[in-house]
Amino acid sequence: MSTAVPDVAVDNPLASAPAGAPQAGDHQRTTQSRATEGHRRVRVGLAILALAVGGFTIGLTEFVTMGVLPEIAAGVGVGTSTAGHLISAYAIGVVVGVPLLSFFVAGLPRRALLIALMAVYAFFNALSAAAAGFEMLMVARFLDGIPHGAFFGVASLVAASLVEPRRKGRAIAMVMLGLSVANVAGVPVATWLGQTFGWRTPYAVSAILAVVTALLIRRFVPYTPANPDAKGRNEARTFFGSAQVWLTMAAGAVGFGGMFAVFSYISPIVTDTAGLSADSVPFFVLSLGLGMVLGTWVGGELARWSVFRTLLIGTAALAGVLVLLWLVAPNGWLLWPTGLLMTTTATIVVVNLQLRLMDVAGDAVTLGAAMNHAALNIANALGAFAGGIALDAWGERTTPLVGAVLAVVGLGVLLWSATLHRRTPPA
Repeated sequence: MSTAVPDVAVDNPLASAPAGAPQAGDHQRTTQSRATEGHRRVRVGLAILALAVGGFTIGLTEFVTMGVLPEIAAGVGVGTSTAGHLISAYAIGVVVGVPLLSFFVAGLPRRALLIALMAVYAFFNALSAAAAGFEMLMVARFLDGIPHGAFFGVASLVAASLVEPRRKGRAIAMVMLGLSVANVAGVPVATWLGQTFGWRTPYAVSAILAVVTALLIRRFVPYTPANPDAKGRNEARTFFGSAQVWLTMAAGAVGFGGMFAVFSYISPIVTDTAGLSADSVPFFVLSLGLGMVLGTWVGGELARWSVFRTLLIGTAALAGVLVLLWLVAPNGWLLWPTGLLMTTTATIVVVNLQLRLMDVAGDAVTLGAAMNHAALNIANALGAFAGGIALDAWGERTTPLVGAVLAVVGLGVLLWSATLHRRTPPA
């Protein structure tokens, strides 16, 4: 129903006012317009906040396992390196779940889909908290990873649809900010909870947060129908037919895995190699999260200069920092700033991998954005696996060296991509 003020009557004294003079109706309409715009911005802000809470929940669930890995290992009766397979199981679940965005759920209403994904997330987090043994926990972690990429992909599309075109990038960044905040604030607290009240506690907290997210989305996110023209098969044909796509994903899957070779075993590195108490582990987890936030900003700024050059320099820097971390690891708190530097350089790489993948994806930009999550979680699984082998064979201190090797291999893939680009004639 319209709330506009009726036109001024002929016998209204204000009708004879000089041309250009403000009218009472104009003032009322302006006030109403400002109030309406303010109300709309609040609603959009709350909707994006609801989506960001989902990002926070996913970030908490993905990374808290690394902070309480020794407690989980003791609780389910396996070695620390075997417990590291739980990290890989979640990452593989993400890789399996990403194609759902393009092939199976593109035709569903987006708000309902987001609620369903968070409900699934809540259920499998609760199952993780209640797991009776290692095998059950492995299955729960794998299934919990499946909604990860689909949620971020759909949430990004919804956030972009809520704002005007020039603000889309900021809206998507706000959704992703939830994941960074989780690493800075949520994971250290959850690590402390897991050490204090048992390893099941962080998973129970994540289950509750997933339910809260679903309720917030139901309350604040407007109905947003899916794109009826979405054709997952066509996008996949375009996307996976590009050699540059495969090389970019390989560079991320291997090179970024170097960070996870260390991140996955940060708790034993802090306690056994650096010689610090278990109480200090949350502070080191905090440093890793701060590095991710810093790297996100620096990576975005460097991308304005050159995405591909930033990828090359960032991956080389990551390899160097991992070697530095190996050198300083026995020196107690010197590990703290080095860990921050590690995640800063790694996140610079991640930001520019995302942009590079969307660039080489051609018309399949949506699939490109989603598959970046798959590539990075392959890195998660590969890094945790390779780090676990090093831990068993030579001790936890050697995990940074394994990570450096992975980063160097990733750099080699990028150089291969550059060579192929130079040899390929323009279309």
